[in-house]
Amino acid sequence: MATMRINVGPIHPSTHGVLRLVVDVDGDTIKDVEPHIGFLHRGVEKLMETRMYMQNPSYTEKLDYAAPMAWDDLYVASVEKALGVEVKEAAQYARVILLEYQRIASHLLWLGTFANDLGQMFTLFMWTFRERAAVLKYLEDMTGSRMFYVNLRLGGLSRELPQDFKDRGYKLADYLEPKIAEYTDMLDANDIFKERTKGVGKLNKADALAYGATGPVLRASGVEYDVRKNFPYYIYDKVKFTVPVESGGDAFSRYRVRFREMQESIKIIRQALDMMPEGSVAGQPIKLIGQQAKPDPVFMERELPRGNGIIYMVPDKQRPFRIALRSPAYINLSLLPMLCKDEKFADLFAILGSIDVVMAEIDK
Repeated sequence: MATMRINVGPIHPSTHGVLRLVVDVDGDTIKDVEPHIGFLHRGVEKLMETRMYMQNPSYTEKLDYAAPMAWDDLYVASVEKALGVEVKEAAQYARVILLEYQRIASHLLWLGTFANDLGQMFTLFMWTFRERAAVLKYLEDMTGSRMFYVNLRLGGLSRELPQDFKDRGYKLADYLEPKIAEYTDMLDANDIFKERTKGVGKLNKADALAYGATGPVLRASGVEYDVRKNFPYYIYDKVKFTVPVESGGDAFSRYRVRFREMQESIKIIRQALDMMPEGSVAGQPIKLIGQQAKPDPVFMERELPRGNGIIYMVPDKQRPFRIALRSPAYINLSLLPMLCKDEKFADLFAILGSIDVVMAEIDK
């Protein structure tokens, strides 16, 4: 049978952004997939080299619109290291709490849209967005913004936390835990969901490591690696949590890892709320930053919702001289041709959805 070439995107609802896939099929079997990116390229790294240090968080937050605070934290931590700024103890706890809620919001967005892409579970889509709305409301009230927060400052946050920060943090965790637990009743026992995900888009451990996969994609292939555990930052070495690992390496395993990560995030949040000391969390006002950066290059990594994010920065006195961003979504997208090889065309979006790409982060 002759091979046929199909163009998918760059305007397609299930690519979740301007991604073009050139797919070669033999009948309904995929023989090759070639991702075409660059439709959203903005030259963020070069732009950041023309701005003063604390003018850049508004750029980094827009790299991942599903988890803006995660990239903001990675960049601000890089600047803190360059300038020799220590994060206040209370602010470390506050950052972890907010970042873990941001991780939950990101995974909820992924799970709802993933289930919807499979065409069977609009109810789950509504459930996840209901829970996500509660998380975003909490983040909005704590930071002042619903989506792009820009709430991190050198040494802390942009402002002091409301008095009900802890009470509402506990209340939200208590609300989320049983709601998220209900998802397994709809998914794990759903024959259609299992048929669309189990054994689909398999990635073995050796290939995951060779390609540089990180985050849930790596851990779903049996590799226990999480920056929060392997190279702890803030107070992650003070809280007890498990790094979820699955061995299947398929779309179902990637779902299971993210689902279990949300449960672990709730555990981390509760412990951080219990242990959080009294004290100011406010960082340095932007206009009062007077110190100059050390000349040494800065390497900083964080466990973002999509994997290992890295910043390599060569500092100048008041701005980055050179900066390079390592996008986990970019690396994970490079796996797509291998994951789709000899799979059915109908499973293309199940596989693409399972690696959870954000095109703004890829086309940086």
